[in-house]
Amino acid sequence: MRVFLGIDTSNYTTSMCLLGEDGEIIADERLPLQVASGSRGLRQSEALFQHVKNLPELTSALRPALAGHTLAALGVSVQPRPQDDSYMPVFLPGRGLARSLADFFHVPCHELSHQETHIWSGIAAAPGPQAREFLAIHLSGGTTELMHVVRNSETYRLGIDLWGGTLDLHAGQVVDRLGVRLGLDFPAGPALEALADETTETVPVPTFHRQGVVSFSGPLTALERMVGQVEPAILARSCLLGIARTLVKWIRWAEERTDCRELLLVGGVAANLLIRGELQRRLPNWCLYFAPPRYSVDNALGAAYFSALREGALYLP
Repeated sequence: MRVFLGIDTSNYTTSMCLLGEDGEIIADERLPLQVASGSRGLRQSEALFQHVKNLPELTSALRPALAGHTLAALGVSVQPRPQDDSYMPVFLPGRGLARSLADFFHVPCHELSHQETHIWSGIAAAPGPQAREFLAIHLSGGTTELMHVVRNSETYRLGIDLWGGTLDLHAGQVVDRLGVRLGLDFPAGPALEALADETTETVPVPTFHRQGVVSFSGPLTALERMVGQVEPAILARSCLLGIARTLVKWIRWAEERTDCRELLLVGGVAANLLIRGELQRRLPNWCLYFAPPRYSVDNALGAAYFSALREGALYLP
């Protein structure tokens, strides 16, 4: 069987995924980058160095899954967004490995952005949207964007029109910074969600949206002021539901700009089940697509899926 290899080297995870021409995932290997306890992130140079060390380990882990199959093409994330001026050094190790493997095996190497990889991972795993036009929200530690997406039916490249963003902090930064203040390890998303599940109580947290622009600095400041005065579980739940309320305002604003009612949510923060449930409850007129949490966070499925589409192994109308 022909198989397609996806590679993604993001700010916090080294990922490789092997996808069969039947659309089934054969292997999915990842290594999170190591962040010192109490730290709020990694420098690009530190992350790049860890990717260089991680990629050979993932290649070895995938090798048994490749046995008996034919590598047909590769897909790799090479930049944060599909824009000429979009660049981060962390994507260099993955790009270098993908190009080397493509040359060695004499197969095509299809490059795309990390943002496109996220969207394709969501489409592959949700599954959907199947329409050529839809909206997408990318929520992570480095991105908070509302996008209008149009898929090219021939090249499968995504035309992404940015409709909204953040004035200051990203949604993932709010989660991580509050989590660290509460004594959780960075990145704090899963641990903060587990903490939030310990209570049903919340405290009031302000939210901000204006003409496609959201802000999270005010909510974070309000939450941090309550650290030590309010139970950590209550602060965690209030934080996540506050993010959800902000997203609801954002999406309802988008309703005025388009008749489209299909929305894909991707990124690490979109994996949060509390946020998902709140959006589904408050937006019954929208068709919301969520990938399983494993394919909402950084992963390489989208890169493999894109390469399979480009090679004609898979098809979308």
